[in-house]
Amino acid sequence: MESDRQVHVNAAYDPNLDEPPNYEETRRAVRPSVVSAFGHDTLDRVPNIDFYRNAGSVSGHRAVRPSLQELHDVFQKGGRISVPDTVEDDSEESIGTPSDDLESAVLVDDTKAVKFGWIRGVLVRCMLNIWGVMLFIRLSWIFGQAGWGLGIVIILLSCVVTTITCLSMSAICTNGIVRGGGAYYLISRSLGPEFGGSIGLIFAFANAVAVAMYVVGFAETVVDLMKEHSVIMVDTLNDIRIIGCITVVLLLGISVAGMEWEAKVRAAPCIVFAPNPPVKFKCNQMYYSALHRPSLFSFPLPLCVSLFSAACAVRDATGNLTDLITPGVPCNGPAMAACELGYNFSSCATTKCDFGLNNNNQLMTLVSAFGPLIIAGTFSATLSSALASLVSAPKVFQALCKDNIYKALHFFAKGYGKNNEPIRGYILTFIISVAFILIGDLNIIAPIISNFFLASYALINFSCFHASYAKSPGWRPAYKYYNMWLSLLGALLCCVVMFIINWWAALLTYAIEILLYVYVTVKKPDVNWGSSKQAVSFVSAVSNALDLMGIEDHVKNFRPQILAMTGSVRDRPALLDLANSLTKNYGLCLSCEVFVGPRSEALEEINACMEKNQLWLTKTKRKAFYTAVACEDFRAGAESLLQVSGLGRMKPNTLLIGFKSNWRNSSKETVQCYAGIMHDAFDFELGVLILRMNHGLDMSHIIEAEEEMLKAAKEQQILESGMTPNGGKAKGLFRKSRKHSQQVLTTRVSVCGPPPPQIAKMNEQLMEASVQFKNKQPKGTIDVWWMFDDGGLTLLLPYILTTRKKWKDCKMRIFIAGQPERSELDKEEMRALLQKFRINCTDINVIDDIHMPPRSESLKKFEEMIEPFRLHKSRDSEQADARQKEQPWKITDEELRTFEEKTNLQIRLNELLLANSRAANLIFVSLPIARKESISDYLYMAWLDILTQNLPPTLLIRGNHKSVLTFYS
Repeated sequence: MESDRQVHVNAAYDPNLDEPPNYEETRRAVRPSVVSAFGHDTLDRVPNIDFYRNAGSVSGHRAVRPSLQELHDVFQKGGRISVPDTVEDDSEESIGTPSDDLESAVLVDDTKAVKFGWIRGVLVRCMLNIWGVMLFIRLSWIFGQAGWGLGIVIILLSCVVTTITCLSMSAICTNGIVRGGGAYYLISRSLGPEFGGSIGLIFAFANAVAVAMYVVGFAETVVDLMKEHSVIMVDTLNDIRIIGCITVVLLLGISVAGMEWEAKVRAAPCIVFAPNPPVKFKCNQMYYSALHRPSLFSFPLPLCVSLFSAACAVRDATGNLTDLITPGVPCNGPAMAACELGYNFSSCATTKCDFGLNNNNQLMTLVSAFGPLIIAGTFSATLSSALASLVSAPKVFQALCKDNIYKALHFFAKGYGKNNEPIRGYILTFIISVAFILIGDLNIIAPIISNFFLASYALINFSCFHASYAKSPGWRPAYKYYNMWLSLLGALLCCVVMFIINWWAALLTYAIEILLYVYVTVKKPDVNWGSSKQAVSFVSAVSNALDLMGIEDHVKNFRPQILAMTGSVRDRPALLDLANSLTKNYGLCLSCEVFVGPRSEALEEINACMEKNQLWLTKTKRKAFYTAVACEDFRAGAESLLQVSGLGRMKPNTLLIGFKSNWRNSSKETVQCYAGIMHDAFDFELGVLILRMNHGLDMSHIIEAEEEMLKAAKEQQILESGMTPNGGKAKGLFRKSRKHSQQVLTTRVSVCGPPPPQIAKMNEQLMEASVQFKNKQPKGTIDVWWMFDDGGLTLLLPYILTTRKKWKDCKMRIFIAGQPERSELDKEEMRALLQKFRINCTDINVIDDIHMPPRSESLKKFEEMIEPFRLHKSRDSEQADARQKEQPWKITDEELRTFEEKTNLQIRLNELLLANSRAANLIFVSLPIARKESISDYLYMAWLDILTQNLPPTLLIRGNHKSVLTFYS
């Protein structure tokens, strides 16, 4: 082990050196476990739980294992390096650990956190939730409305819902360590931030409103007692509001005091039923026991209370014991049961009665053996439940805010004290509670809360079903007594019950959830929790890809699947944006790059670029994939990409490259490579697209200059502050420290300084052109010069562009070659063909003078272009043959004569393009084909150059001559 762990420098390993590193024979202290396992010093680490902990944080240590690269390089070369057992994370980022994520938060110190046993932590809390406002104040009313038969069904249905939800929650809880946040944490980590974020807000809001419900229930009981003793402050409603507000202020004080006070206050009114269990297991810093289940009380207790109440009271009663049956006076109506007992309460049908199951919310005090005990139970249950909700809501909200799904709410993520108390969340919960307490009507508040909680239960059940359905290897719950289909049934049951309770509250809950879901989906928060949604997406993608393999290609289902040779995705954004426009929602776009050089050197760069480029595509909302290969030769790398890119039917059928505008200044090998890639594409029966823009496509030099400027500015700031980043600690593992002198830094800044005015102007024009296809296109035309029938790709791709929002103001014009004597006939034939293809265009132009020879100045320009690459005929035949053998790549006089007609066609086409399409937004023109081993690479490049000179953005296009259009249904 290195003695100095603050600077994690591997002196023996430098990946930047071209030569193999000099591995020093240095010894290091080895953990006893390593030595005892293998009997000798080894760089490898034995399996240990600390390697799998996700505890990287500021001022925290993470256990690290040597990287594969380190192991591979070292043992391959027979050297040694020293690897620390742990690494101290810096303040900027945690290497290999998700940032701004609850999982990456520092673990709570077990010695400082408040812990609760199974009695205070589980049984007491569950019992006090069961003995709540509904049990004491509203359950008798339910049996009065529904009768004892349907009342039992209601309680049984509730028990079924909660039991299934408990089974689902147990499965999710035992699939890994559960952090703070309750139902929000379970749902978000299972279904992802879209569902988790929406239900997190709903669940936190429901708990805040639950505070109001319990407090209003408490205040309602107090006001009923006041009314019995004729002590009314204002009136019933306002008295409930006054008492409720005073109560919630006191509860807030207890909550802010801390979890210990909250637990003591809640446990005070509860009777302890059983001693501590002999067997315990730890989960989420609380002790749970399988000997003691709150569900044993959740069903029989409410049922017994309800049946006792229903057996002791009728639905409606006047409260007057003298209202007996009088002979001759009819006794019927809703008080028929009272008639059988000798009482006549038929007057309740016309006037409101204050007693009975339907009318008296304090009925339990009348039917109990000792009424004050029920009142005391009501007070303790409502206040403890209100206190629990007042604590729960801020905790859930804090967990949501820490995940930073809704950035505007991150203010509430901060915690205080040893238990990380969400003081800000308490204040917000208090404000919401007071707002609902001012409503003062329990019957309005209760349906909203019930629907919110049922929505949470529905998603918990659906999370369990979804995770099971995804069959992810990461879904390994320790709790086995669950069933995915039972969980799905529970989710559906919760949804049904929501509508049974209150249809408008259910619709409101769904509307809020959908809006929040859409918001998170659009914003795409930077989180990755390995949710089951990702697993299902993967399974679905693989399944669909396999299904496609069993389907033969059909012309009606042709989709452009483009392999765009963009290099790094940021180097040629215009090329990528055009490919994206042609394939978005229609096909596949692959951005590819070839790393040229020795494999050992290219591998490190390619591995670093894979994730960086794909992240850039996602961040800039470009719908494309990035892929790369390392090869000694660029053409060989491109050939590999042409052959193996894609998956099954999702395989590129079209190659998109940029025009090599500097071909005249490039080496013959480079030109041969560029032309050879097109030959390879045609050999593999791919269509070819070549994009040319006057200002060029390559942005790499500007991007590199910007990155160098930023790096230089950062290093300048470090030097001025007189310290290295992170207080002198190197960032990351196995990274060499960089100490730049002032002279080196000054040199870098001078190199990265402002370019000359003409270069700056060219760069500015290039920057504007690079985003041309990303921005909305102005009104104009897309001109299609369909010279040769290639299967219809030349017509299909511009049509696809016209369907895009960015191109909707551009109209398509068609240009075809024709003869002077039949121009109108050619136009009608093309119009009929377009009608059969269901493709609209604004104009069809027949070019009937395309056979005319080009102008002399155009010919002269072409001759000047190819002059440096000409091999003129010599009178000495032996000398001419020798020169041709030495320079076979040059353009001979015989070649020019052989292809004179085709050369003149390209020059003439450029004249016609300038005359007809100079103002177009984009030009599609048929790409001329160069026969292999017949046309030299330089002559072919000259054709492409002269054809596209001085034009707006031009796309040379050639399909693979297989039909991509059909007029059959």
